[in-house]
Amino acid sequence: WRGLVVEPQGGLAAAYATVRPRDRVVSCLAGRADGTADFHVVEGLHGLSSALKAHAESAGQYGAAYRTETREVRRLSRLIDDAGLAAIDFLKIDVEGAEPDVLAGLDLARHRPRVILVEAINPNNPSAAIDGWEPMLTAAGYRFCFFDNLNRFYVADEHASLAERFPAKPAAWDAVAHLWDCGRASERADHPDRALADVLVAGLFAELTALDPALMRRLVQRGLEARKSWPLVDGMARSLAGTAEWPRGPSPVFTAASGGPALNDVLTSEEVRAALGRIACMYDGGHLMD
Repeated sequence: WRGLVVEPQGGLAAAYATVRPRDRVVSCLAGRADGTADFHVVEGLHGLSSALKAHAESAGQYGAAYRTETREVRRLSRLIDDAGLAAIDFLKIDVEGAEPDVLAGLDLARHRPRVILVEAINPNNPSAAIDGWEPMLTAAGYRFCFFDNLNRFYVADEHASLAERFPAKPAAWDAVAHLWDCGRASERADHPDRALADVLVAGLFAELTALDPALMRRLVQRGLEARKSWPLVDGMARSLAGTAEWPRGPSPVFTAASGGPALNDVLTSEEVRAALGRIACMYDGGHLMD
């Protein structure tokens, strides 16, 4: 398949562009009218980010915070026209509570996906009502045909025979392996992509001393975010400043504390350049191992 991906979160949109190069990727919100709107980005649980503030706030029960950004909004029909899609086999709507707005911007008289999937159960609101958006579909000639305990599927009247292809009941949730079940490739020997991850880690570490400073900054920023310590970097600077004791003492590590120097100052320091050299030297092919 190829088609259109609408993803308001910039990092995910960039990932789509790499993982799904046949698709057109647009980083904006889909809504009932063109314009702008607040979008609430949940940190660490991007699947719960939403145009509805209450939905983002509810992620706090998992210990996740959120930030609010102003994003462009376009009607879904306009996005489809801009992408030049003449026919649509499958439309998935997963928008954490914004279903009525998204469907209001879709002209189902002109654009007739054969099958429409709408995520009907929000993790933060498992009893979410569907009456705010399902009548839009049924009034436009779509009939409900399947519920998999998370998503509701609708088939266009002119393609009613497709309903026969759906199962009589959902499979068990754990009958299918999910992407996150694999875990982190570099930390699990049984990960299906462990060999590739090992090569990439070795290659990245071997290139540390030659990396563009802007790329190095992005890598460190992402690492600090993943470790939930960004932007607290003075602990990192202080631990690096003590590297003269290595290897007799502990190896320098990145830690977090309040205040301190800017990240750019830390990354351009002599201590960091020395640390990169120590890391790279065991991966760049200059030492015989085992």
